[in-house]
Amino acid sequence: MARVLDRYKNEVVPRMMERFGYTNRMAVPRLDKIVVNMGVGNAHEEKARLEEGQRDLAAITGQRPVVARARKSVAAFKIREGFEVGLKVTLRGRRMYEFLDRLISAVIPRLRDFRGLSTSSFDGRGNYSMGIGEQLVFPEVKVDDVQVVQGMDITLCTTARTDEEALELFGLFGMPFSRS
Repeated sequence: MARVLDRYKNEVVPRMMERFGYTNRMAVPRLDKIVVNMGVGNAHEEKARLEEGQRDLAAITGQRPVVARARKSVAAFKIREGFEVGLKVTLRGRRMYEFLDRLISAVIPRLRDFRGLSTSSFDGRGNYSMGIGEQLVFPEVKVDDVQVVQGMDITLCTTARTDEEALELFGLFGMPFSRS
């Protein structure tokens, strides 16, 4: 069992029940899914860029990414409808908890000039989004094989109804939020 899932069951649930007055363990907010998105820019011109992004994202998440296609044509970006513009992975279950464990314990401490995660990145419904500037902070990515440094967006979706509940949930998981 993943360390974060074990921690959720043994530490987080009792403390959340005490803090918010839940009478049932099933009412306590939990992590629902983690979505990882990576834009691949002009992958329609360089097919190797898309393949490299797929390889890196698969290594990071342990799951094969889905190719996202452009829904609209945008002349300013030289993109037509149907072009391959990104990759996405939705993690659930055991893989989700293992990814969150690696994110908290290995990746976030390796971020350059890190001073804590912003608490203003909640969406109002208990979901948290964050961006990572380069895939090189993940230990699974081999630095020598990377041709183009890519960024990614990570969205942590919860069953919490408010941002306050989600902030407490992620704080108990050990996410390093900034004090301000």
